[in-house]
Amino acid sequence: METLDVTQIEPKFKHSTIFQRFDALVGGESFVIHNDHDPKPLYYQMVAERGQTFDWEYIMEGPQFWEVKISKLNSGEKPTTIGELVAADYRKAAVFSKFGLDFCCGGKKSLKEACEAKGIDEKVVAFELSEVENQVTNTQHDFNSWELDFLADYIVNVHHKYVKDNVGMLYQYSDKVANRHGSTHPEVIKIAQLYEKIAVEFKTHMEKEEMILFPLIKRLVAAKKENNSSNNASFGDISGPINVMENDHELVGGFMEEINQLSNSYSPPADACSSYQVLYSKLDEFEKDLHQHVHLENNILFPKAIQLAKELMN
Repeated sequence: METLDVTQIEPKFKHSTIFQRFDALVGGESFVIHNDHDPKPLYYQMVAERGQTFDWEYIMEGPQFWEVKISKLNSGEKPTTIGELVAADYRKAAVFSKFGLDFCCGGKKSLKEACEAKGIDEKVVAFELSEVENQVTNTQHDFNSWELDFLADYIVNVHHKYVKDNVGMLYQYSDKVANRHGSTHPEVIKIAQLYEKIAVEFKTHMEKEEMILFPLIKRLVAAKKENNSSNNASFGDISGPINVMENDHELVGGFMEEINQLSNSYSPPADACSSYQVLYSKLDEFEKDLHQHVHLENNILFPKAIQLAKELMN
């Protein structure tokens, strides 16, 4: 299989060269890119500009070099991601949570890829997903059918508000528990450090969404309702800020996953005081809210916004 060594390409031409190589493929063909850093930003750019027309498989993951096999799918062939499965039926989120499969920050993986990464039998997960499909549907929010401006407001009023209401308290509790119990439970020191990073990251992240990205999405919706694409040039490239937000999600999701592991899935030790127990209970709650928060953005709001921007440009 052909390998493209992008370390030998001038930086400003790297992505365009890779896209040209990909576009020249026919369905079923593949090539490998060789790089000196994780090419994750390229993945998001390909999702934004080529959609689900490719498979992305890591062959080598650092620390010095990364290699990724990029395959072009046959016409009509589309790998369903776990994020898309949850977007279509949110009840499936409970199944993925049960097996520790990240359907929000890691929602762009297929079921096979997600299970292989965790060493889980795909057939077992698929069976439980099918059981969910056979259940009678309970009344729940049909996020997938909501207008994008309404969904953006919902995210701000529900999930952004939750973070703003709880991030300070969680920061205080994590610091308090680290100071009191760090000598006997050193993991809580690391948890406090990780949560501080989350608090800082989320503050800037939500400001960027509320001040830049979400207003842009609302303008796109308004333009569609008015059947007016004459000012579409002023929208800019929405995939750029969306890629930034998705990278932020992945970073915070990684921090929370590490906290989950350090806390043994938020199970306090036998000698835990009330503050210790409250901290773990709130961290568990925070992670659950984060999963739905990021799911709504990564798997519903962002892909639909990119598609809407493309429609208005045509």
